[in-house]
Amino acid sequence: MGEECRYLFIDFEFTMPEKNGRYKGFYPEIIEAGIVSVTNDQILDQFSSFVSPVRFPKLSERCKSFLHISQEQVDQGISFIELVKKMKEMSGNQPCPIITWGNMDMRVLRNNCQQVGIPFPFKGKEVDLSMEYKRFFGDQNQTGLWKAVQEYGKEGTGKHHRALDDAMTTYNIFRLVEKDKKYLGKPEPTTIGDRVDFSKLLNKFA
Repeated sequence: MGEECRYLFIDFEFTMPEKNGRYKGFYPEIIEAGIVSVTNDQILDQFSSFVSPVRFPKLSERCKSFLHISQEQVDQGISFIELVKKMKEMSGNQPCPIITWGNMDMRVLRNNCQQVGIPFPFKGKEVDLSMEYKRFFGDQNQTGLWKAVQEYGKEGTGKHHRALDDAMTTYNIFRLVEKDKKYLGKPEPTTIGDRVDFSKLLNKFA
């Protein structure tokens, strides 16, 4: 990581409609945010909070059971506007790279900003680490976040679908991929065989 370059690792959980519910004008809203801010490979700051949805404040049963988030937790969460303010602060108001696993997080954030009528908080490059991982390993399919960690021979941090844990896990994979890019110094995809040796190697040097 370059001189004083700040990276933000972000994970959100969103509202979901009931499986066959007819919500007129439904769109996913952020209800939990986990953010890890990193400078020169050091964790600078971490942030985790529930967020109160604006358009559909009542969570569907499917959403509560899938994410293990209660109505009370989101009712007591911060407002979306406070979340956006916090994200701007954590970026130091500079165009730092924003790293997520998958492209949904930034799409939902953009849409939520439009719906509320406030500017999108980030100016930096957006990196979908799942696509980087796919390119790097030549995988045909996009890998789930936690499957990626297990393939690397490392366990995920905390609980899957807890936003801060997922943001931290994304950071851990980013570090492993960056380390491997340097180690390999070759653009060709590695084979499964190489990958197995990799996790031995990583465990040795980790």
